[in-house]
Amino acid sequence: MSVILKSNGEPREFHFTQQDFERVKKLIYAHAGISLSSGKIDMVYSRLARRLRAHKLASFSDYLALLEDDASPEWEAFTNALTTNLTSFFREQHHFPILAAHLKKQKGRHPLRIWCVAASTGEEPYSIAMTAAEVCGLYNPQVSILASDLDTQVLATAERGVYPLERVEKLPADKLSRYFLKGTGSNAGQVKVRKELCDRVQFLRINLLDERWPIKGAFDVIFCRNVMIYFDKRTQYEILRKFVPYLHPDGLLFAGHSESFHHASDLFTPCGKTVYRLTHGASR
Repeated sequence: MSVILKSNGEPREFHFTQQDFERVKKLIYAHAGISLSSGKIDMVYSRLARRLRAHKLASFSDYLALLEDDASPEWEAFTNALTTNLTSFFREQHHFPILAAHLKKQKGRHPLRIWCVAASTGEEPYSIAMTAAEVCGLYNPQVSILASDLDTQVLATAERGVYPLERVEKLPADKLSRYFLKGTGSNAGQVKVRKELCDRVQFLRINLLDERWPIKGAFDVIFCRNVMIYFDKRTQYEILRKFVPYLHPDGLLFAGHSESFHHASDLFTPCGKTVYRLTHGASR
């Protein structure tokens, strides 16, 4: 059983073996579909070491024993620790004019519904909400956004809608004044998303690997950006297959800049830069 040392050859704070790492890979894959490469050893160690300290444990084998029970409360913290949450307002900006044009075309046909699959700390769903507000109006009750994520901690941050000023410094001044409140006193240096915008967004924990998702009806748009890169092709296909009945026949699916769904061409057809439509005849 080989012990994994630091890159400089020095021992680590906690006993961590190759077997421990392989076990972590199997657990997170089975639970969340996340496929960890061998290059993620240091990331896994550093993130889970915090959980060992929290439980006052000396080795990874002791920690992983906590996960033997599927109902263990540690599962949530384990999953949160291994979930990567990189985001920013209007990330991959080229998608938002496409979103605005699509919403304008659909406006008035039916209540507009958008699903942001990886909400993270909220920057993406609020960017979507700002775009929708500019097309349909800030107070329009016919527009709703579902923002989901696997990580409960980032969802709590997203729902609060409070950010340090540096997170919004690249936004145009008109968007800042229209959609954010600037903190004063003890809240100086922070901004808060205006209630009118928050009211358009519902936050919900969803594990894409779950057999059933706690949602009903179809969406005009699904944002699933920079999520599929963590899954293998088989898991990607299964998730994309499950998206099909949740998307209106003329709806759009947005993917991340490094993601391609060519292996699911029977389900989705590209119609722009990392933008997809349902393939004609895709089973609903």
